[in-house]
Formats: sequence, C-alpha cells, structure tokens
Amino acid sequence: MMSNKEERPSRRSALLGDRPGSYAIARGIRMSASKVRRVVDQVRGMDATTALDVLKFAPQAASEPVYKVVASAIANAEHTESLRANDLYISTAYVDEAQTLRRIRPRAKGSASRILKRGSHITVVVEPRTKGA
Repeated sequence: MMSNKEERPSRRSALLGDRPGSYAIARGIRMSASKVRRVVDQVRGMDATTALDVLKFAPQAASEPVYKVVASAIANAEHTESLRANDLYISTAYVDEAQTLRRIRPRAKGSASRILKRGSHITVVVEPRTKGA
C-alpha cells in the first residue's frame, strides 16, 4: 500500500481544522493570478452575502470566477454543514498560480517571441461569525 493518510492532512483539515465552515476551490482559471488577486483582496473578510453583491457589480473580468467560487463555498456550507448563508464570512481567500501556457508570436526577421497565457487557482474559505467578533 503506497498512500499513507498520516503523511498529508486532508484539504479540509488544512484549511479549517476542526472549526465549522466550508471551502471551494476553482482550479485552472484562465486569468493571471495578479488580476484575480485584485478582486479577491476586495472581498476578503467580508460577510459572504455582501461579498456576492460586491462581486456581481464589480467591473473587473476576474469578479465572475471569484463570484462563482464564493457562491460555491456558501452552498457547500449550507449543504454539508447546515450553516446559514447570512451568518458566514470569508475568513480566507487566496489565489495561486496555475500552469502557464506558452505560445509563440511571429516577429520581424523570422524571429519569434513568447506569449505567456497564465492561469490561476482560487481558494475561498467561509466560516460562521463567532459571537465575540
């Protein structure tokens, strides 16, 4: 038997530990991580329903995939943890770089330059607000 559970914690325990809440991950989004981070930085720490309203009307193109991830995290929390959407807030949200596609653009005198089509992974964790906060 090759895999050992003790070696690597599950993604849920790595993100949430034993706290209530849920998460969603969008992998391989075809948008550069720096553009998506601009949008994610705006909604981190917000109430989940307020964040959805902000993302719905944000002018950035990256707000659409971020909206979907936040909505998915809320739905996961409602379905698996039986939490209410109004009690949730975005406790953690970050963007990692995904695989970069390399393309070639013809240039003068028979040379070529490289085009980097970047991708990103979006991770959003929602948790219920504690009474003290």
